[in-house]
Amino acid sequence: MKLNTSLFLFLFSVLCPLVSWSADRHPSSEIYHQLLKLRETKRVLYIAAHPDDENTRLIAYLGNKEHLQVGYLSLTRGDGGQNLIGKELGVELGMIRTQELLRARETDGGQQFFSRAIDFGYSKNPNETLNNWDKEKLLSDVVWIIRNYQPDIIINRFNTTPGTTHGHHTTSAILSIEAFSAAADPNAFPEQLDMVETWKAKRVFWNAYSWGRPYEPEAGSLYHAFPVGEYNDLLGTTYAQIAADSRTMHKSQGFGSTASVGNSEDVIELVEGEKFESSPFEGIENRWNNVAHGDQIKVALDKVIKEFDFVHLDKNIPALIEIKKLLDDVDSSEKWVLDKKKLINEIIAQSLGLKIEFLAEKQQAYLGEELSSTLLFNNPSPVPVELVKIDVQGGNHSINTTLTNNEVKREPIRLEFGKDSPISQPYWIENEPKDNLFQVKEQSKIGMPFNGPTVSGKVTFKVADELLEMDIPLKYKYNDPVDGEVNQPFVVLPPVQLSIEQEQVYAISGKPAIFSINVSFAKDIVDGKLELIGLPQGAYKVLNEFSHPEKKEKIYQLSINGDAKLGKTTVKAQYVTVSGDIFDTGLRHISYKHIPELTYFPEATFDLIKLDLKMSDQRIGYIPGAGDDVPEVLKSLGYNVTMLESGRLTKESLAPFNTIIIGIRAFNVNDQVVEQFNDLMEYVESGGNLIVQYNTTASLKTNHLGPYPFDISRKRVSVEDSPVEIDFKAHKVLQGPNKISIEDFDNWIQERGLYFPDHWDEHYVTPISMHDLGESPSKGSLLLVNYGKGAYTYSGISWFRLLPAGVPGAIKLFVNLIEQGNG
Repeated sequence: MKLNTSLFLFLFSVLCPLVSWSADRHPSSEIYHQLLKLRETKRVLYIAAHPDDENTRLIAYLGNKEHLQVGYLSLTRGDGGQNLIGKELGVELGMIRTQELLRARETDGGQQFFSRAIDFGYSKNPNETLNNWDKEKLLSDVVWIIRNYQPDIIINRFNTTPGTTHGHHTTSAILSIEAFSAAADPNAFPEQLDMVETWKAKRVFWNAYSWGRPYEPEAGSLYHAFPVGEYNDLLGTTYAQIAADSRTMHKSQGFGSTASVGNSEDVIELVEGEKFESSPFEGIENRWNNVAHGDQIKVALDKVIKEFDFVHLDKNIPALIEIKKLLDDVDSSEKWVLDKKKLINEIIAQSLGLKIEFLAEKQQAYLGEELSSTLLFNNPSPVPVELVKIDVQGGNHSINTTLTNNEVKREPIRLEFGKDSPISQPYWIENEPKDNLFQVKEQSKIGMPFNGPTVSGKVTFKVADELLEMDIPLKYKYNDPVDGEVNQPFVVLPPVQLSIEQEQVYAISGKPAIFSINVSFAKDIVDGKLELIGLPQGAYKVLNEFSHPEKKEKIYQLSINGDAKLGKTTVKAQYVTVSGDIFDTGLRHISYKHIPELTYFPEATFDLIKLDLKMSDQRIGYIPGAGDDVPEVLKSLGYNVTMLESGRLTKESLAPFNTIIIGIRAFNVNDQVVEQFNDLMEYVESGGNLIVQYNTTASLKTNHLGPYPFDISRKRVSVEDSPVEIDFKAHKVLQGPNKISIEDFDNWIQERGLYFPDHWDEHYVTPISMHDLGESPSKGSLLLVNYGKGAYTYSGISWFRLLPAGVPGAIKLFVNLIEQGNG
């Protein structure tokens, strides 16, 4: 097997935990379970399209009952999905969902992989999907991961029948089946073969399902059922419970799960590959048979498993050391062998109860900064362990201390971060995306779930004269008065960052756009100037420039005048120092308790939105739903927006507002809206203007969403430039105060809309018709009605994407909906 340094980095990044490693407090049953996994050599690759597509119950069963190594390849990071727990969308949501998948794999025992595909939202069939994704590039990704991971069998979550599910889903199965053959073909993607060899999996299956009904095989189908409802005595739980705990990690999707109870089965149906009689693993050879000392390793593993001491774990050390010696003599760089070598080190460390931590004095450092850190090494066992050294940042830090009987060594280590050190930027967003694919230049990084640790130390220690090495990530640990111990990844930041006051800057009706940009410095303020790229000469000027040495920042107040063109212009900001260094990134943190804190550095850009809009001086009340950025956009336009997050929604409390807007999925998540629906209707009847954004059919708390009945469906228009027909005379919102034209539906993003109403009362006016190609038109994107003295709107148009993206035509139409409240 050919292997280079880049591939070692790939393997380390996939296998090494993001935050920390610690072997303390592992119960003996869990260590025994790890030994069973060490003995087993079969590997399974599960393939689907998105985070949360995977069958966690089957993954949990295969990994914890059969003790197989199970990997999950998700084509996308879920960037185009929706967010139940916050406002993050796009790349930020993709980072959240990536970490949720990693937490899920920690729970069910699998590994995680990704391709370069960007989730561009709902797709109705694979043809539409592959019009957005470069099939050949994605196929090469799947082949690359198969060749690296070397699965014995592949299981697809979905089948290849178009139109039965999301187009991304079907595409994942199509790519999987093609990659099954291509991975074994030396003429397919031969450039990969400098780092890996071809690989032939035995079979490809479909994880057959009938959407809640028992599996009914077609005539001639070859399938196998796994009893996934069983109880695991060793782990003290069921595979269904492991699966539910794993799926509950998908919190941004609202996938909290309760385990099923009792017998249940999961079925896989053969799609390609060799036929079998009773087991999908028939004919798959034990890999120990093909390595040096393989027979001895099998005998040694059988012996330690048979004689395992659950009470005195240190008594198992001699036998484990012998297995390690045998594994060290296996001269192979195949991934499964590297996994086994890593696992035996972990089992030995866990059996000793070692606690190994590499701790930074603070959570972040800037390029050019020095930092104190500490290696903490604790050996609670009676077995002497010699801590030899830690290699970090290219240096060898010798220690040579023997610890036993709960002794602790705290070794101070000084770290330096030169100007050429890498910053903590997620690798897949280092380059500008293209054609709905992330542009990853290093082949070895394709497939990685996340970056490896920004800094890690290779700790070498000796047990019974045998050297062990473990990579320990640098982390920051602190005590929270509520949550207790909190561990966060250590991050490295660029020394200068730009913070733009608004992601969209609005110049409305001839008024100049006035906004601020802050430039922050790691140490002292560095002389330089701020530049805006993408505007015509003289289109902007600096109104004021303030320096705050004590805060290490400069604040620029800017004005963009009328020379900018109408519509949307993307503008890049950069700070150029007197020495010629250019800094053009910001700093964003994403913090949720169920995942590590995320840090990334977006390009310092903003969208200048120049519009000739007629707007009134309105007061808007905004009732939040699942979370969106629409209120911030409305504030930027100049509206007075008040968030109505608490307090009773009575006719009296709502009366001061010209318009009330209800956020996305509010009738799915906001009990107050449901309980006080009649008060909202009284507000409209008395002359108010109510705008309700989309809700989903799942978990809908009520069917009463408007003054007259209508039904929500799953209908959507998923192509952003799909045809639109408008009856401009049907309703006044299309005529003013801002005249709407068909051109206002150009340059939309991701989709037109979703979960459109399907049947509605005849009182509603539906002036807009949309449809994807090959489908019948739907008029459910916009329902309008006058009710009493007021106006009511229900809309499935994706305002929550369109407005924060600064789509001019969508903004104009939404303003017209608001201006119905200018009565």
